[in-house]
Amino acid sequence: MALDEQTRYILDLIASAGRPPLHTLTPEQARQSFDFRPLAGAPEPVARLEDTTIPGPAGDIRVRIYTPEGEGPFPALVYCHGGGWVVGDIDTVDVPCRRLARRAACVVVSVDYRLAPDYRFPVAAEDAYAAFQWLVENARCRHVDAARIAVGGDSAGGNLAAVVALMARDRGGPLPCFQLLLYPVTDGALDTPSYRENAEGYLLTRDSMVWFWNHYMGDADRSHPYASPMRATDHRGLPAAFVATAEFDPLRDEGEAYAELLAAAGTAVECKRYNGTIHGFCWMPGVLDKGRQALDDAATALSTAFQRGNRTCATRDSQ
Repeated sequence: MALDEQTRYILDLIASAGRPPLHTLTPEQARQSFDFRPLAGAPEPVARLEDTTIPGPAGDIRVRIYTPEGEGPFPALVYCHGGGWVVGDIDTVDVPCRRLARRAACVVVSVDYRLAPDYRFPVAAEDAYAAFQWLVENARCRHVDAARIAVGGDSAGGNLAAVVALMARDRGGPLPCFQLLLYPVTDGALDTPSYRENAEGYLLTRDSMVWFWNHYMGDADRSHPYASPMRATDHRGLPAAFVATAEFDPLRDEGEAYAELLAAAGTAVECKRYNGTIHGFCWMPGVLDKGRQALDDAATALSTAFQRGNRTCATRDSQ
């Protein structure tokens, strides 16, 4: 298919700004130029918004907690923002997190994990896992149902969500009840057809992904399953998942391949490709209809999972 009109307009707008390619910048320069908030639209109100810190592996982690209308205990989503593990923060995903909290009627804990290259693999993954563990352990005082806590994220944040699910299973702790994976990074090989088809011209480029991976991993092995969840030797016993991909995205094929791996291992998976659009479209619900649609589809998937009350959120099934 062709790019839809809204996506083409956004790409033309970005091109007209004349900014240098991401992979030619330093991480500090990239963070200064990396701001999609004007495309996110107006933030929707939630019943309560709290910026706070929680204990992490090497000090406090900043989180933003969104609480919907109603009385708890609420289901919850631990959410990790995208940005290649190098850029982005909780402000980047403020509008999407509000939308998910309202439409899925859940608490959303948005995690400001430490960024590469100052903090390389596996720091971001361990921060994300610590945030999930914190919410499980503090569910009651946060008016959250510990048996209904999901993990989710977009792009590199989708990678971290998938890795948290693997860590929880491998470490024998409580499992998330659901994985919300929005165009996730799942493999460091960078060798799929979608990487070749969409290497240039669609916002996220292959060169940018090489840049992200190099900053995140350094000399570490990209095939480690906590970096490339596709490379795990066993995908059994993982939570149900919703996987969203974009047609014109280098990450399209690895996201869909990961959904296939989960399904083959017995996990219930819904995988949906959003045609005509690009990587990052869920950050742009203010200008992209498909961004709004994907977030609402994600909220519906979350609501269904929460209603199902997957018991593996609280206990680990034997395999």
